[in-house]
Amino acid sequence: MSDTAQFQRIAIVGLGLIGSSLAHAARAQGLATHISGHDADPDIRARAEAIDLVDSMHVEIGDAVSGADLVIAATPVGACEAVARAIKDHLAPGTIVTDVGSVKGAVITAMAPHMPENVHLVPGHPVAGTEHSGPEAGFAELFRDRFSILTPPPGANDAAVERLAAFWRALGSDVEIMDAEHHDRVLAITSHLPHLIAYTIVETAADLETELEAQSRDDDVVTTREVIKYSAGGFRDFTRIAASDPTMWRDVFLLNKDAVLEMLGRFTEDLTALQDAIRDDDGDTLFDLFTRTRDIRRGVIEAGQAGRFQYTETGDSED
Repeated sequence: MSDTAQFQRIAIVGLGLIGSSLAHAARAQGLATHISGHDADPDIRARAEAIDLVDSMHVEIGDAVSGADLVIAATPVGACEAVARAIKDHLAPGTIVTDVGSVKGAVITAMAPHMPENVHLVPGHPVAGTEHSGPEAGFAELFRDRFSILTPPPGANDAAVERLAAFWRALGSDVEIMDAEHHDRVLAITSHLPHLIAYTIVETAADLETELEAQSRDDDVVTTREVIKYSAGGFRDFTRIAASDPTMWRDVFLLNKDAVLEMLGRFTEDLTALQDAIRDDDGDTLFDLFTRTRDIRRGVIEAGQAGRFQYTETGDSED
């Protein structure tokens, strides 16, 4: 192992945006002597090989993780159990196994039963991404000045947790450690609910066009061309978020449904109150709401979470 390498062999399972960015970033920082890769999709493997993404590409997942001291499951959270089952007999003693999904309780439930006693499961979530996907979308700076959250299960090995935290810090991330249940509730409001709203608004625009066209009222028709042409910043942001990977978001909402439904209920109550204020010409309520939310936006900026790369969670390839 070189003087700068933290790991002898890093195995990345899933070579989409997050997986490919990890490969670029780890290589740029010299954090591994060897980076191996696997993806269940032959096309993704071929595309990753074409850009020399990893040092060795493997058709079989067992070959990719064999001898690795860090294994990263960069797949949608719904695939994590299948990954755990496939790798459990190929892991070396002392290996750290982590993931990158935005749901953590379900990942622990899915993966922990399949981990050998001498292997350390430390789930993780880099709060970073774009709406783009695929091995060509990755770049080394994706994790710089972003948070990376680790949710070690009870009894996790402290040295393994710190070693993984050091890895993320070397990639430029600010590391936070929290309980998995708390993580899932926080992400339900900061990420999952906004994505659900974005999908709904874009779908509402599409439904409106279909409805008006069916009425054959040419003067009232809102066409797709007009939606695209006159998109203001807000709608552009919603369409960017709504472009995220559908496989990943299907898994997120199914596996974090309790927290999402709780936050969706609160949002529905607030939305009803907003409807009442508009209906009643209650300008004071609207002004107070917009003032409070503007202050929250300023806090996001001050926390460094509104910088060069716009955060949109995106799924990597299914394994």
